[in-house]
Amino acid sequence: MTDERASSRPAGVSARTPQAGEVRVRWAWAEARVWTERMLTALEEGVKGGVWFRLIDKVYALPNLRTAFARVKANRGAAGVDQVTVSRYARDLERNLARLAEELRTKRYRPQGIRRVWIPKPGKKELRPLGIPTVRDRVMQTALRNVLEPIFEREFAETSYGFRPKRGRPDALRRVDALLKAGYTWVVDADLKGYFDSIPHGALIARVRERVADGRVLTLIEAFLQQRVLDGLKEWTPEAGTPQGAVISPLLSNIYLNPLDQHMARSGYELVRYADDFVVLSRSREEAEGALAEVQAWTAQAGLKLHPEKTRIVDATETPFTFLGYCFKLGHHWPSGKSLGKLKETVRACTRRSTGESLQVIVGRLNPLLRGWFEYFKHSRPWWMTELDRWVRSRLRHLLRKRAKRRGLSKGRENVEWPNAFFAELGLFSLAEARADARQSPRG
Repeated sequence: MTDERASSRPAGVSARTPQAGEVRVRWAWAEARVWTERMLTALEEGVKGGVWFRLIDKVYALPNLRTAFARVKANRGAAGVDQVTVSRYARDLERNLARLAEELRTKRYRPQGIRRVWIPKPGKKELRPLGIPTVRDRVMQTALRNVLEPIFEREFAETSYGFRPKRGRPDALRRVDALLKAGYTWVVDADLKGYFDSIPHGALIARVRERVADGRVLTLIEAFLQQRVLDGLKEWTPEAGTPQGAVISPLLSNIYLNPLDQHMARSGYELVRYADDFVVLSRSREEAEGALAEVQAWTAQAGLKLHPEKTRIVDATETPFTFLGYCFKLGHHWPSGKSLGKLKETVRACTRRSTGESLQVIVGRLNPLLRGWFEYFKHSRPWWMTELDRWVRSRLRHLLRKRAKRRGLSKGRENVEWPNAFFAELGLFSLAEARADARQSPRG
């Protein structure tokens, strides 16, 4: 085990005594309409017994519900089983929110069903289930998250990066890269089998109850966990799990895995976790085997399973491993094959030769996609950028060839007729040029 142990102190919480006026700065992300400076000070100093009472009135307070709807609207999600869209809900917003508050205040609120859809897994023929609550329920879940998140964020470990304020994928990737460079090259590449569908409800509620004593809030969480699922003509009530797509699910999933984060940190292991995706980095094979044994024991008692085929120990100086879309090996990192496959699937959908959209419209669709990709992968090895630029331009040339009604195979004529400069004039984003510009800039 490493002597350089990760701190189990919650991320973003000052170790010194809170000072008047400063606490709001430290918790700037917390919903101000819920979390007053007085409450935040109590949060940092610790409430009696570490448990919070009387939270339900803060959940259904109209200012909180208004903020919750604004966030739901910004996410632009689809309609649920009631077919009510965000825009339709907004037409009579104040009346809808007042009705929602009154239903919860008088204990008449009941979540509606969840509409299940199936989306492709990147690079696979398998489909992944996604649950879509109604707009009404998404507003309530967001309002609930506004109240609960600071309570649990206070004690979440530094090693957790997924779905947390002011933390994200780049932070997790930087941590992995730093540990590899520091010699932690033996990696437990872990995979939790069906995590979001297998979290035991009773054990999850017990974890929430450790910090929340408001029975109506606990009942509300249980109601969300037990929402009926509608999948075509099928309908059932889940006995475990928290549906992917529900607003409250990421917070609940972090609450359930936080004890694993804390346990591994206390044991001296370097775990880096993003939601249910995590790796443990060690200096030796023996240490990695010990870490894997700890993870196996913890997940077994927590009612979870590690995927037997996808969980492994690798020496990153010889064998690459994948984490959050990146492949890591020998101090280098680059986009994984699955990530490239997902991007290409999206580009193919935008550049089908049967599309009737103008080239300018197509380029307008591609640019945000390519720009986002560059921002996420710009610090990796650059070889793939030139190749991907070339492939995107070839897709566009094939489309233009089709529109010119040419038959047979291309013999290079299109490269002359529509050179790279032609696409540059259209404003097509170039990954290679963006990297060159970034390297030349003072911040690059």
